[in-house]
Amino acid sequence: MSKSKPVRLDKLLANMGYGTRKEIDALVRSRRILLEGKPLKSASEKLPPSENLQNRLTIDNTPIDPLPGFAIMLHKPVGVTCSRKDSGTLINELFPSRWDKRDPLLSPIGRLDKDTSGLLLLTDDGQLNHRVSSPKTETPKRYHVILDRDLKGDEVEIFAAGTLMLESEHKPLLPAEMEVISSREAILTLHEGRYHQVRRMFAAQGNHVNALHRLSIGGLHLPEDLKAGQWRFMSNEDINTIFSPLT
Repeated sequence: MSKSKPVRLDKLLANMGYGTRKEIDALVRSRRILLEGKPLKSASEKLPPSENLQNRLTIDNTPIDPLPGFAIMLHKPVGVTCSRKDSGTLINELFPSRWDKRDPLLSPIGRLDKDTSGLLLLTDDGQLNHRVSSPKTETPKRYHVILDRDLKGDEVEIFAAGTLMLESEHKPLLPAEMEVISSREAILTLHEGRYHQVRRMFAAQGNHVNALHRLSIGGLHLPEDLKAGQWRFMSNEDINTIFSPLT
């Protein structure tokens, strides 16, 4: 990002959702946009979009949002949907409303259905999104599952075999690891992300998932202090942790 060409202030902030170029110009003329504590003179001033710009540029004495190329982790609550096509509360409602006007938009890296909670990553970086979600990477995702009925006892072997075929599909699932916690509770680790996969896997065994919670993506675990509905910006270390071994 530091090697990018300088960009006009009004274009940069408009693409970050702070308003139209005309509105950004009005903020400048009102001396509400400061660079290192000093008011900028023109909305057409060109700034190098370096990583530390968000710490130097403020609007109403508040540092600007991260520049394009950022990611966040969210503790998705039950009842919130990832798709804008679904009804109910959408995940974008959990973030600043101006983010709906960002270009590029913030998008989920994979999805969790409405009734599933846990770790969800979002980014406006298409390369990062692809790197995490591409089937070729087989990024492991770990889930805590609570079932409606007792386990039969052969699920661990069935899921690990790599031969399980879901209804209406023509390719068997990749091997998945399952750790039994109790007769109706387990930790399941997948290496792919098919539609409602966990629920359909247990349905194929005559069971029903009552509660589903994603614990980790790759080596990145949902922080214990991140409560349902809360989110935080991801550091480079967080992103690198995704690609480290799952522990």
